[in-house]
Amino acid sequence: MGDGRWRTAGSALVRVVVVWAVSTLTMLVLAGILPDFHLQSADGVSVTRTAFAAAWGAGAFGLLSALVWPVLVRALLIVPALVLGLLVFFLNGSLLLLALRLIPDGRGAADPRTAVVVAAVMSAVASATSTALAVRDDNAYRRRLSRLADRRRRRSGAPGGRCGPPGVVFVQLDGVGHDVLVRAAATGLMPTVAHWLAREEGHRLIPWRTDWSSQTGASQLAILHGSNHDVPAFRWYEKETGDVMVSSRPASALELQRRAIARTHDGGLLAVDGASRGNLFSGGADQLALVLSMAARFGKGRRSRAGYFAYFSDPANAVRTALSFVAEVCREIGESTRARIREDAPRIKRGGLYPFIRAFATVVERDVVVAAVMGDMFAGRTAVYADLVAYDEVAHHSGPHSRDAEKVLARLDRSLALIAKVAEHTPRRYRIVLLSDHGQSSGETFAGAYGLTLKDLVRAGCGLPVSRRAQRTRSGSEARDAVRTALHRRPVEAGEAEHRAKPSDPVVLASGNLGLISFPDIGGRASRERLDLCHPALLGTLANHPGIGFLLVRSERHGSVVLGPGGTETPVAELRDGQGPLAPFGAGAADAVRRTDTFPHVADIMVNSMYDGRTGTVHAFEEQIGSHGGLGGAQSRPFLLWPTTLSEPVTPGTELVGAEQVHRVLRRWLRECAGPMTPLAAAGTADGTERTAAHDGADAVGATGAHGRTEGADEADGAVPAAD
Repeated sequence: MGDGRWRTAGSALVRVVVVWAVSTLTMLVLAGILPDFHLQSADGVSVTRTAFAAAWGAGAFGLLSALVWPVLVRALLIVPALVLGLLVFFLNGSLLLLALRLIPDGRGAADPRTAVVVAAVMSAVASATSTALAVRDDNAYRRRLSRLADRRRRRSGAPGGRCGPPGVVFVQLDGVGHDVLVRAAATGLMPTVAHWLAREEGHRLIPWRTDWSSQTGASQLAILHGSNHDVPAFRWYEKETGDVMVSSRPASALELQRRAIARTHDGGLLAVDGASRGNLFSGGADQLALVLSMAARFGKGRRSRAGYFAYFSDPANAVRTALSFVAEVCREIGESTRARIREDAPRIKRGGLYPFIRAFATVVERDVVVAAVMGDMFAGRTAVYADLVAYDEVAHHSGPHSRDAEKVLARLDRSLALIAKVAEHTPRRYRIVLLSDHGQSSGETFAGAYGLTLKDLVRAGCGLPVSRRAQRTRSGSEARDAVRTALHRRPVEAGEAEHRAKPSDPVVLASGNLGLISFPDIGGRASRERLDLCHPALLGTLANHPGIGFLLVRSERHGSVVLGPGGTETPVAELRDGQGPLAPFGAGAADAVRRTDTFPHVADIMVNSMYDGRTGTVHAFEEQIGSHGGLGGAQSRPFLLWPTTLSEPVTPGTELVGAEQVHRVLRRWLRECAGPMTPLAAAGTADGTERTAAHDGADAVGATGAHGRTEGADEADGAVPAAD
């Protein structure tokens, strides 16, 4: 053994001894302050023997955590991620009770509830200690990653060295617009992205334009499966079944995935040796973790649990993330309280369950997804697609340019830095592609600006009862007056009395600043003429409201038309960017509206909120001050950042338009990396997935702590990035 190896072994031994000593001291302190935790018999024992008991117990607990814990977690992969996250503490406490039983003479004892607390504290302290030691030794961290990569290659029988074609890791920063990313890189919030852009042979960045439905359901479905045809919004009503499709529901996501595969006859972007992490859809991947569409599936082929084994295989990871979870909840409560005290505007309520939802998105989801990506890279998978939703969740409630959102961007950048560091030690080279599915536009909510919701306005325009609050608003009063005037002035036509006697109760749905209005008792897509007959004041009330930009509705005489303020009416076939009601919405708006008009499930009335081009503001029909889903501003302008070793996504001077075109670009890049003879897709199965002979699980990753690294359980598989 050479001098270098002796030094490496000596350094590892020192780290183990130091962690053991600190764990022993922690156990002694806890035994002194917790009444139900003992390291000595009832008749007392010497300080020396108590210290020996603590050292024995700490060593046994560390050994059990390294050897038994990964086996327990693998056996419990059928448990959902959140349940397993809570179960971690009880399993950890059980290991501590077993370790105390191994102390000679039975001097260790603890109440089961106390054991959970002791185990959590000891795991956290051991992780922090090993992290502090590793931070001082970058070479040790690199050697550890190399050892993990070498061990995986030996297991798989793969040749040594970084040989073969490169793989591709696609990381989606959900909701991060092009301009937001540029500003974050320029101001130092995202130094990793700035470094990629500054290098001569680094990455390049361009914006791309979404479809009218600028939201994850439509964009990611097209990016992963090649089609978002008939996805008019995040949620919509389907008359033939009476169902409301919601992209964030597992059953709806699975159905959308099935429809896309049936339309394209293609398994998806990740159908060959791919992994899908944290996404709404599988992309045809065999390896899954936190994939919504697969949450609706049950059966032997379900593999969505295996992807987070790497996260839970070290109990210290779960403890550390749990502490970060609590800290994030407290951070949100503090930030929302300060916003109320400062009377920030615009502002929405951020109580209830939201602090916990935010903590899951910004801590748990991020840690699980990044850990799974690292495992995929060490496994040498061909294609990985991961979605990090943290920014999108925070920006909805705090605003896309808020300090809260900026802090999330900084933490996401650290996760990107960790992935890039891991890529230096994986068995194959990786190209890292960064992209977003949409941006976000800011502005006061529709209800905040006008005192009533879109649903209230629609009901008032239909002459239906509304809340007292809505009745007292100017918009509600004007709508009711318009109904009375219209009914008084117009003659009663044949059949109209029946419609008045049984008014349709409309289904009003919101997707950011895009509203969808459907009338269940009108078969098929309702025409303008039918709506004017049933509800003569409705279309005029909506089109002339200051918070609404334009409407899309079908006309029996002129085909579909776009209605705007002042009675403007433009046939869809004659729409032009920069003209008429679409004038404020910029390039591509006309084509986006025309395309959506062809969808079978387009709503009877499609409503897009106003857009102020000077301030970039819109009015969301949901309770969101940062929103997306329709046309108007930054929400329609996401980004694509790719390494210069890959070809240009589009020819110079050409705009990248639509998520389906993004899919074709990503597929071309996979072909460039894998070689022209490598198949990149296969026909999907009936349930919307494609099963391949990909590697099994995302098991082994180096454990990470502050700055993304720790040396805790050096030979145990398992990791989690700690980007906080």
